[in-house]
Amino acid sequence: MTSERPEMRASDAERERIAELLREAVAEGRLDMDEFDQRLETAYKARTHGELEPLVQDLPAPGSALAPVGSSAPASLGGSAANWPARIGGPATSTGGFALWGGFNRKGRWTVARKFTAFAMWGGGEIDLREAHFEDRETVIRCFTIMGGIHVTAPPELNMEVRGIGIMGGFGEGSNEDGEIAPDSPRVRITGFALMGGVGVDRKRTKAERRRLKEAKEAELEARRRRELEGPDDGDGTGGGRKKL
Repeated sequence: MTSERPEMRASDAERERIAELLREAVAEGRLDMDEFDQRLETAYKARTHGELEPLVQDLPAPGSALAPVGSSAPASLGGSAANWPARIGGPATSTGGFALWGGFNRKGRWTVARKFTAFAMWGGGEIDLREAHFEDRETVIRCFTIMGGIHVTAPPELNMEVRGIGIMGGFGEGSNEDGEIAPDSPRVRITGFALMGGVGVDRKRTKAERRRLKEAKEAELEARRRRELEGPDDGDGTGGGRKKL
């Protein structure tokens, strides 16, 4: 990431874009909180492109190439820690799940088959897609329950469609955390039916990701507070400092 004119003055929008990239990096675990705090404070104090560029030079934008600070094309800023292109492709590690008077779960790092079938009768199943990889960009997950239940958990940014039938039961989406659908995520279609049982789909982040995002937000607020206490930059590179009484 280089600018043809590193001495060019940075705008508030450019400083904010760099801050957003840093927030994404700490959510992905690329930066620890101490380094995030230092870089964020430097970003808000930066006056030129040359001061901003080193802060994200070693960080890719989530799921895409990083655009230069001075580029007219904005960097892709998703809300998820996912690098979706890297999570699509490869052999499936599971093509289905079965539960009879018991349970099954698929969670953590696993690869979903392009056609995945789940069945639960007098039992339950858990399908967690938040850290999963996908065999194909187009994925169909078929869920069938008879007096049982299947719970699907997905990240908020996953492109997902839920279509199923509930007969004396329920089939549909439940809680949803905020997040924009990522254009480069796989497309997942969830279908099936629930007879005297239920299939539920929730969109939520992992606890680790929520904790990192919370810590990043707190660090950002602290950096803003320190910046406000120091006062506006007077143009000589030393900062305005506190006003004299």
